[in-house]
Amino acid sequence: MIAASSPPATAVVLVHGSWHGAWCWARVLPLLRAGGVQAYAVTLTGVGERAHLLSPAVDLQTHIQDVIGLIEAEELERVLLVGHSYAGMVITGVADRLQRQRPGLLSRLVYLDAAVPYPGDSWSSHHSDETRQARIEASKSSGGLSFPPPDSALFGLAGADREWVNRRQTPQPFRLYQQPLNFDGALVAQIPRTFIDCTQPALATIAPARQRVRSEPGWQVLEMATGHDPMVSQPEELAEMLLSLSGTPSD
Repeated sequence: MIAASSPPATAVVLVHGSWHGAWCWARVLPLLRAGGVQAYAVTLTGVGERAHLLSPAVDLQTHIQDVIGLIEAEELERVLLVGHSYAGMVITGVADRLQRQRPGLLSRLVYLDAAVPYPGDSWSSHHSDETRQARIEASKSSGGLSFPPPDSALFGLAGADREWVNRRQTPQPFRLYQQPLNFDGALVAQIPRTFIDCTQPALATIAPARQRVRSEPGWQVLEMATGHDPMVSQPEELAEMLLSLSGTPSD
């Protein structure tokens, strides 16, 4: 009698938000790996150590392919996909594509204080007019190529943490800011979805997503009493949450 094969272990793939890079997960990755999971962090084209690849061609689809490229290159068979901030747009696009190509590969989507788009939304769709105009204006100094990062005090960081993030942030590609994401909402909703709400301080641009996930069925909502960059401010607590969501409880 042939024994049934074990299901593939769930790997964790981390996708950073705007102005960041894979570097922002430096405190979380070793904790996840020590917890017994494969863990990977993507750097999206045009930022972080890939800032030299910034060009007018970089858009949302480029970033979606960055994530799919990592999953394919590492031959991952089961993935907990985490998107921070802007990367809520990215992981939604990844989910739409992979549900068509490899249904069942994604075990869960985790929106870490992230944008939660409707089909046809752009990243800017739910920002205030003031925020939208400020970012458009800020992009003009680069000819519309990018817009500069804010002081990370906005994310609730202070002291050495604030200095570390400020030192490493790079301008964000601008083309993707107003680019719509077309996807099948029902298809993406087939994947379990978790929203992690960072509440102290709560970042204003995340408010529409924060409200949406509490008003629609199908969402698991967790809270962290920290600012918008929990991978910096509360890495142990975040790692524990992700291990639990992956099915690998921490000690």
